[in-house]
Amino acid sequence: MTEYMSLNESELRKYVIAHPQDEEAFQHFLNIMRAKPGRVITATNEQFEAEIRKRLAS
Repeated sequence: MTEYMSLNESELRKYVIAHPQDEEAFQHFLNIMRAKPGRVITATNEQFEAEIRKRLAS
């Protein structure tokens, strides 16, 4: 079993930050984030601000 597979979300986030070269761990982290209901991942500040405006308008 790979080291990062047994970590909880917070621990995995710290692991990914500490090991930026570990692409598999990063992809695993992204899969967890994408699977959460209501989670939105933005790539830019503009996308983030647009998402905030959309949610506040609802």
